[in-house]
Amino acid sequence: MMLRGGCQRVGARLRGLRRGPRGPADGARRGVVSCIDPSMGLSEEQKEFQKVAFNFAAREMAPHMAEWDQKELFPVDTMRKAAQLGFGGVYVQTDVGGAGLSRLDTSVIFEALATGCTSTTAYMSIHNMCVWIIDRFGSEEQRHRLCPPLCAMEKFASYCLTEPGSGSDAASLMTSAVRQHDHYILNGSKAFISGGGEADIYVVMCRTGGPGPRGISCVVVEKGTPGLSFGKKEKKVGWNSQPTRAVIFEDCAVPVANRIGDEGQGFLIAMKGLNGGRINVASCSLGAAHASIVLARDYLKVRKQFGEPLANSQYLQFQLAEMAARLVASRLMIRTAATALQEEREDAIVLCSMAKLFATDECFAICNQALQMHGGYGYLKDYAVQQYVRDSRVHQILEGKRAQDGFLPGGVFSPASVPVPPGPRLPSSSLLAPLEGRALAWGSGSSALSPLRSPSPCSWPMSVLFFIYYF
Repeated sequence: MMLRGGCQRVGARLRGLRRGPRGPADGARRGVVSCIDPSMGLSEEQKEFQKVAFNFAAREMAPHMAEWDQKELFPVDTMRKAAQLGFGGVYVQTDVGGAGLSRLDTSVIFEALATGCTSTTAYMSIHNMCVWIIDRFGSEEQRHRLCPPLCAMEKFASYCLTEPGSGSDAASLMTSAVRQHDHYILNGSKAFISGGGEADIYVVMCRTGGPGPRGISCVVVEKGTPGLSFGKKEKKVGWNSQPTRAVIFEDCAVPVANRIGDEGQGFLIAMKGLNGGRINVASCSLGAAHASIVLARDYLKVRKQFGEPLANSQYLQFQLAEMAARLVASRLMIRTAATALQEEREDAIVLCSMAKLFATDECFAICNQALQMHGGYGYLKDYAVQQYVRDSRVHQILEGKRAQDGFLPGGVFSPASVPVPPGPRLPSSSLLAPLEGRALAWGSGSSALSPLRSPSPCSWPMSVLFFIYYF
């Protein structure tokens, strides 16, 4: 009963996320909700489908998200209702059942849906990425055969890239696909697959050629194919409304006709999918952070200590303001990256990685701070804020771990790509000799020194170079 009541309260609060202040008595709301209004800067059309997504999240998702989490239920029926609104193939072309919307539109929708259940929305975003891959790189026959039931969510899709021995180093994957006549024989396994065991379509990256990225191809494996099996359902900290399992191939025969694109194109397809995937998962973080701020604000207004509401504490007011600033900055970064990706700009890949790195970190910090504001109550599962914390934590890991997001091959942050500022030049290497192999620990709050991997100044972190430059 308590669980049901808590879910209903969350749904009621979420239904008011987009509404602005209604009168002078709502001053606290004017200070926070209006400044983080996610509809700011959107067109009227975008505001309309954002409203649809918010309403769906509040009515169909938020009242059930705690139950889905605690009982580990995969809400198939709810997702099929979402698909009726076009959310099963948001940025898929309309001729195969998609909504045909832009990357920015997609971000707006996933942010709104994530306020209702971040875990379920995150799976829907992965499903959308799989459908887009088939739509973008598949043949006309594949598009018209596979995409319509996926867009309607009559069937569900999973993305299979990660392996037990290859996570961030995806180009080293080992799952083999040996061609025999008109079939590929797959052997290997994939790890941490969202929807594993429940999904009907598996978009699999496998090795059809030699080592490295050029030996990777993309194939679709359908559930029920002989040789396809699944590991145990993983027990996770969050994301419990979607099953996660290993996907195992043992002499699994897949028709060559199920290959997406040409042989050797798989790694390119996987990376192009992940560019949008990073925007999608970061948008889910936005939704979790937005909902957490609203929950924290409401709690501060009703919780009294020392004879007055916590909302009267200037310290907590400042913290709430900082959380709002972080949320808005994250949203702007994500929407800028989404626009760049839609326009296929040269800086799109870099912006997607930057947005994912920044937004998932900042939004998790917002959720965590919102829990802290709840005190001990925030640690109870009767209060929704803890679920937003648990569900958003994994966003810092998947779609490229945090440590890899800022250091891409070719080096968006490598010294070669950073213009040298005018003014005094950096000291010569001889002057840096006493510091070789050691550098100031960045962000540690102390002057402790930590070893660097390389003593070469040209490979030092940018934080160290800036420190030396201004020193």
